[in-house]
Amino acid sequence: MQTSDDLRRRLAAIDRRNYPAYKELRGVYDFGDFELSIDHVQGDPFAAPSELSVFVPMEVLGLPLELMDVPHRRIAVEDLLVRRFAREAARVSRVVGGSGKSGLIATSSPGPEVLARSACDLYEDGAVLRFVAGFPAHGRTTDARSLARMLLELVPRCVERALMVRGSRATGAGAAVRAEAARGMRAGRGAGSEDSAAAWEGDLLHAARAAADLTDDQAAVRAELDRRGLVAFVADGAVLPRASGVSARPLVGATPFRSPASLRVTLDLPHRGPTAGMGIPRGVTLIVGGGYHGKSTLLKALQEGVYNHVEGDGRELVITDATAVKLRAEDGRAVHDVDIAPFISNLPDGRDTRSFSTEDASGSTSQAAGTVEALDAGARVLLIDEDTSATNFMVRDELMEAVVAAEHEPITPFVERVRGLWERHGVSTVLVVGSSGAFFSVADTVLQMDRYESSDVTERVREVCRERGIRTVPDERGAAQSEARADTVPVDALGERPSRRLVLRAGATGGSGSRGGGRDGSRAGTRSGGNAGRDRLMVRVRGRDGFSVGNGSADLRLVEQLVDVEQTAVLAQLARLVLERRLLDGSRSLAEMVDGLFDELERDGWEALAGGRAVACGLALPRRQEFFACLNRWRS
Repeated sequence: MQTSDDLRRRLAAIDRRNYPAYKELRGVYDFGDFELSIDHVQGDPFAAPSELSVFVPMEVLGLPLELMDVPHRRIAVEDLLVRRFAREAARVSRVVGGSGKSGLIATSSPGPEVLARSACDLYEDGAVLRFVAGFPAHGRTTDARSLARMLLELVPRCVERALMVRGSRATGAGAAVRAEAARGMRAGRGAGSEDSAAAWEGDLLHAARAAADLTDDQAAVRAELDRRGLVAFVADGAVLPRASGVSARPLVGATPFRSPASLRVTLDLPHRGPTAGMGIPRGVTLIVGGGYHGKSTLLKALQEGVYNHVEGDGRELVITDATAVKLRAEDGRAVHDVDIAPFISNLPDGRDTRSFSTEDASGSTSQAAGTVEALDAGARVLLIDEDTSATNFMVRDELMEAVVAAEHEPITPFVERVRGLWERHGVSTVLVVGSSGAFFSVADTVLQMDRYESSDVTERVREVCRERGIRTVPDERGAAQSEARADTVPVDALGERPSRRLVLRAGATGGSGSRGGGRDGSRAGTRSGGNAGRDRLMVRVRGRDGFSVGNGSADLRLVEQLVDVEQTAVLAQLARLVLERRLLDGSRSLAEMVDGLFDELERDGWEALAGGRAVACGLALPRRQEFFACLNRWRS
């Protein structure tokens, strides 16, 4: 293997040459404490930055294997390493200047959610951390001296501070970095002048143990949800409000959550011990209250509780059934061959709603389709806010029924289906309502939010219903309608899914697409690319809003549980595989295809998406539910 000295000599030889000379640097270099791999070199300083990775052996990393012996622990520690490296990279990024992206050093920048990311893979023999770097230039002429500083000084500093337990090993590059940092602090110069507390911020071993302990507790809560028949748990003391509508940070000074006594449960967690909070039981739950009192804030915390969160987010122990799906109206979305007959039938134009398709769905048809699709995706919990729902899909009052006869209304509102979903099919619903009491009669639990404080008003609601002669179970008409259409609701209590088939086509090919990466149980093949996949469909990711593959696209702007652009990048690559392999040609069900691809991703890791190319940062694992969502919204 080449060494850091070989890299230094190569850099000296290509200084002030045309920018493509940087491609001669590709390869793996031994730095003593770690290996640096230059996997892909950008074509010019204005192109997407170069892709690099470091491998740190376990004896240098200094973390015990017990911290990564189960998947949820490994993912939590990988997430920690990415955050630490991202913080250190931000301190030295652009210290070196030049044209275009010169001097950039960066990796994934996680939000509060803990996701499996291609930016870091932990193995028994060490850790691979992937990042990008803008190779410096003046115009389109190499500045190899500046690149030498980046690769031989700044990157080793990031590795030393982010990826090594203090005292685990101090040889080779690590010792050199420490010596350089000490000289810099004495001289008071540049990036090396940070005080020692900042330079060595956070003990890695302590932080890794804390991350692993937290994820153990979160896994224990998820197990307790099933055992206790709960759809969610919200710990006492949780901070639910965010700093603003565009910030994921907790609101300073916010009222901590406290469970109503009637819904309080105490969970014995492996590290935190007895932990009290609100357990939302399975069934139909309403969240009511005045405007701006915290109803939607609680629901948003629940919809994001399908993911684990980092310490300090305030929602670390807000845990929701991992299959929960947030539903809403999506006017204008595409719908493909969905049986919406449980909700909409007998259309005036005679269209068959048992296999409904449109390129421009209305609010009600889009929400009906979204509900059936969520069940198809295996959702055991539906999360709904009336503010983002189609009113005619949700309720229909007595006055309207008196004017418009039932035989002239094709929509069976959700209020007449919600009990059947729970009682016959085991699907729970958590619903925010503030303007209509129509759901009171079908609710098992009613929570009221008042100035961000919660109370259980279930008995009060039932008393009010009794005073007005309203039964608190479905009336005979509602029960009869539910019974009549029960056979068209597409799941049962055990989560069995229908054999729905979907046919997708891609369109034109071209380009190389974006890069993937992988974990297959070993590091073989994860450090360098090949020529495979040059004729792959072109992939373009548009942030969290959606992506295109070939001539097809998916609009994901209203898929609310998609929380990271790197998840969108994975969805795009999965869709590319579906189209290139023609997996949705009508020969298999959508559920079978999705399960098969996710099983492949679990088995082969990021390599399943890389197609023999270099593994790169920039990918984060989505849920199966979001992959269903992108395929169901496909336009070609």
